[in-house]
Amino acid sequence: MQNQTSILIIDDEQSIVDGFRLFLAKDYNVLIATNGEDGLKQVNEKRPRVVLLDVMLPDINGIEILYKIKKIDENIEVIMFTGVNDMRTAIDALQLGAFDYCLKPFNINELSIVIKKALESQSMKKEIKYRRLLETEQSAVFDNIVGESIQMRQVYEVMDVMSKSDTPILITGESGTGKKLISRAIHFKGTRANMPFIAVNCGSIPGSMIESELFGYEKGAFAGADTQKIGKLELAHQGTIFLEEIGNLKPNIQARILKVLQEKEMERIGGTHPIKIDVRVITATSSNLQEAVKKRLFREELYYRLNVVPISMPSLRERTEDIPALVNYFLNFYKQSFNKGIKGISGHAMKMLEEYYWPGNVQELKNIIERIVVLTKDGEMITHQNLPIDLLITKGRIETEGITLKEARNQFEKQFIAHVLERVKWNQIKASTLLDIHRNTLLLKIQQLEIKLKQPLEEETEELVT
Repeated sequence: MQNQTSILIIDDEQSIVDGFRLFLAKDYNVLIATNGEDGLKQVNEKRPRVVLLDVMLPDINGIEILYKIKKIDENIEVIMFTGVNDMRTAIDALQLGAFDYCLKPFNINELSIVIKKALESQSMKKEIKYRRLLETEQSAVFDNIVGESIQMRQVYEVMDVMSKSDTPILITGESGTGKKLISRAIHFKGTRANMPFIAVNCGSIPGSMIESELFGYEKGAFAGADTQKIGKLELAHQGTIFLEEIGNLKPNIQARILKVLQEKEMERIGGTHPIKIDVRVITATSSNLQEAVKKRLFREELYYRLNVVPISMPSLRERTEDIPALVNYFLNFYKQSFNKGIKGISGHAMKMLEEYYWPGNVQELKNIIERIVVLTKDGEMITHQNLPIDLLITKGRIETEGITLKEARNQFEKQFIAHVLERVKWNQIKASTLLDIHRNTLLLKIQQLEIKLKQPLEEETEELVT
């Protein structure tokens, strides 16, 4: 079997080509082209990692070929060589992205070192790209997993065992329970921690785009594919890919994922050769995949491939003893984020948070604590009067302790007006139209109810578009 690291030599001098082939064949898969046109064709079809390119060719100038190679795939490293010591050409080559520029005659051992450096540079660029992707996906709020309930301790036990393995995991649970957080923790505790963690929410990407997002595509694969795109599966090579809401995938994508799991390789859309990939696959769903299998909406073979080790995330209402720890965690985080000197939270308010149903689970709790911190003044204690109006209705009763009718009405108005303002991006004309009140009345209520504006009010007079 040929070495997967391919090097393309584009040179019309047979002696140079023969020398390269003899020296490089033991370490690399050597490809040969004796003119620019054939060289570009091989770049398009075979995607070598490194190209050794002569500046002087019979049909196309080497600088033009370099430009076209970088348009096809900017990740390919190009080492140029020439028998003419031309500083202007060398500068042009380096500005267009050539890795190095060598003069003939050259020492073949020195060239070997340059090739190895080019490959290392290529890997480093890819690693930087991984890290940038990782940084954008990591959330500072969820750096730590919070909770010591029996249900969460059971999850921790499975996580600890599975972090030492590459076995596929299927995480189930309602939306907002922390499935992505758990998958990330497993990755960073495991043997692949120094490699990329790539997350894809299959439920938030339109069906027509998910295939190209996962598998990437070649230039010209379809209308609008002006450049090559590396898919998330390929970016996750040697690391972990987390596929959230896996049940949303169409049957054709399910078949392609199954092939990746079986054969450890994939093809980009429009590709002509398989690409070997080594990824740890963790999936998650908030839907019932077993029912989907019965209804033939999800491939049975893929389900059993993914569900080797299941992890069931408990809802927040199933682990209410964790709520105080979560509240304090988010409270401290947002106090620091917004530089607020809030004293804390009253026992009565905490009790109401524990009694709430939490349909949105931990994510809903996080959002509510953020809102409360934003609206609470410096130096104050958070009480039940600071809670959103829907949290005042707990277990089928309305919380009335310490709240007058006027206070309840003001609280409702404050939240309702703030919601409308945010919906219309703080345009006072649009907001007053939706609320069916005069603009001056709106401004007065904002002042009386002490509604904090996330951005200045806009005063444009355009008609409301609904």
